[in-house]
Amino acid sequence: MWLKLFFLLLYFFVLFVLARFFEAVVWYETGIFATQLVDPVTLSFKKLKTILECRGLGYSGLAEKRDVRELVENSGELMQGELYSALKNEKEQAGSDSSTTFSGEMHFYELVEDTKDGIWLVQVIAQDRNPLLSTANWGKMVQKVSQFGIRTGTFNCSSDSRYCRKRGWMKSTLIMSVPQTYASKGKVMLKEYNGRRIETEHIFKWMTAHVASRIKTIRFSQQLMDDWYQREKQPVKMFLFAKLIQPPAFFSALSIKFTGRIEFIFVDVRNWDNATCLEEIGVQQMPSYILKTPEGIYRYGNSTGEYISLHAMDTFLRSVQPEVNDLFVLSLVMVNLMAWMDLFITQGATIKRFVVLISTLGTYNSLLIISWLPILGFLQLPYLDNFYEYSLKLLRYADTTTIASWVRADWTFYSSHPALFLSTYLAHGLLIDYFEKKRRCGNEDQNANNLEWLSSLWDWYTSYLVHPIASFQNFPNESDWDDDPNFLLDRLAFPDLWLRPLVPIDYIKNLPTWRFKCTQPEGAVLGDQDNPPNKMVHPSRDEPGSDQQKHHYSSENTHTKDGCLAEMKSEESWSSGEEQDTDWSQWPCGMLHCTECVVCLENFETECLVMGLPCGHVFHQQCIVVWLAGGRHCCPVCRWPSYKKRPARQPYADYPSEPE
Repeated sequence: MWLKLFFLLLYFFVLFVLARFFEAVVWYETGIFATQLVDPVTLSFKKLKTILECRGLGYSGLAEKRDVRELVENSGELMQGELYSALKNEKEQAGSDSSTTFSGEMHFYELVEDTKDGIWLVQVIAQDRNPLLSTANWGKMVQKVSQFGIRTGTFNCSSDSRYCRKRGWMKSTLIMSVPQTYASKGKVMLKEYNGRRIETEHIFKWMTAHVASRIKTIRFSQQLMDDWYQREKQPVKMFLFAKLIQPPAFFSALSIKFTGRIEFIFVDVRNWDNATCLEEIGVQQMPSYILKTPEGIYRYGNSTGEYISLHAMDTFLRSVQPEVNDLFVLSLVMVNLMAWMDLFITQGATIKRFVVLISTLGTYNSLLIISWLPILGFLQLPYLDNFYEYSLKLLRYADTTTIASWVRADWTFYSSHPALFLSTYLAHGLLIDYFEKKRRCGNEDQNANNLEWLSSLWDWYTSYLVHPIASFQNFPNESDWDDDPNFLLDRLAFPDLWLRPLVPIDYIKNLPTWRFKCTQPEGAVLGDQDNPPNKMVHPSRDEPGSDQQKHHYSSENTHTKDGCLAEMKSEESWSSGEEQDTDWSQWPCGMLHCTECVVCLENFETECLVMGLPCGHVFHQQCIVVWLAGGRHCCPVCRWPSYKKRPARQPYADYPSEPE
């Protein structure tokens, strides 16, 4: 998990550097930055109208370019980035129609009347009547209002004539739905268009006038000072100081979107009677977008990516005053991006990668939802109000810095270019896959064959339900989750399988294996021949005059039943024919001396392969491998688990010597 988080943070850093590289390339080719101001005088009449449409200002009746230019200047400074975005959105919206067709009363109620924080424009077509707007004009209207977050739809009374009679919609008309109160999730009201002119510009002007009426408007200096220093329950306020008749449509649309979180105030300074009060509160130029918080004031538009547009200001306000849903969506995106890293970190067959990816996605999303449930419960407690306020205070301090403005600008850039985001993520993942393949080369088995991996997966699944609990390799002493935190997360995700885990048979190849060798040293006297096979043989004294051999095994002196000596060898060294005479002390530490295999009940022959278990008992290598591979993961003699290391035994005391 920590490795995926590291790779994800590294990817974000790469995106940040890549964005700075693109800015340098644009500056080198054109000599301008995205934050560079644009003089409206240098723009054509068409581009000026495009800027006004993106800001939501009506320009009907303005025939001269000078009037249109003054309207652009009075609504806010124009940057190169805003001009590029406006022209790009105009091309993308051409031909797009996202209007909804309502099927009846319940459909209309669910989407329009039950939506508490949005604006709807619905064209009602009376029964056996023509629509108020033609298809072409309605398409233009949809494109014009959709860029401000206003949703559109069509209700044909022929599909539900009873509801139209109930509402009094006897003729074709336009209906606009806006929130009625200033509280979050309040009631909505439906307004009907009663104008005679059905041009798109006049209908849009009617809509913006109704939406702007919800914004508090200040036209006198004393009213401004009273509101500026007034302490209310809403600590965050967004002020617009401009020489306009009404605020732009994007400003009005944001006031509905942030209802209950941020209060929007429009200050009309066309006929201002006192200019000193503006200097007192820190307003130096017109127009100005000022965010007032308990920590101070912040002038919007001075940092990177802070354009006079709906999308840019929405991103800024969401970062300054987020709601719980914003934080949840952000955590959901982060967790899923981190989970997709498993597709590149996992090595082996292609099917294996996707199986691990699906498992990781399910585990991480389940844990995310489970962890959010208590958080939502704690946020409802009144005792945590101070904690919530201090958290927002720290967040506002961080989001008003220069680095935060760069991050918001990069977010806006990559969200508007999803193909670039996905391609860089894929390239980053392929690099991770390459380096992981180099790092793991030769360290673990990698099944490149999909059928082979599916077969091993089926064996894993069947043995998972019947085998005893373990996760073993090389006799570990520490717990598995001490080395791998994902082990604990996987167990918590499936708590009903705690008692039925898999014992991988990979540990068998790590068991000690050597060759047994019988020697008859000249002059040696055999020990006690009555000792039974597969038992510990204790030392004895030889007759006087005979050669004496002392064999030490964990501080013990021992002899075998028939003078057979064992020699520990790896399979590789014995395959090359290398032989060395050894004694019992060369057996692996902790192995009991025996001469018979209790699995096949046959004595060990010279040069035969033997294998020892953690309990110390020794068997034919072939016999014990068949025994363990069959699912019996325990010693045939003492039933000690064959995958579990046994505690060290106390050494036997040496037997006293016989008197001469």
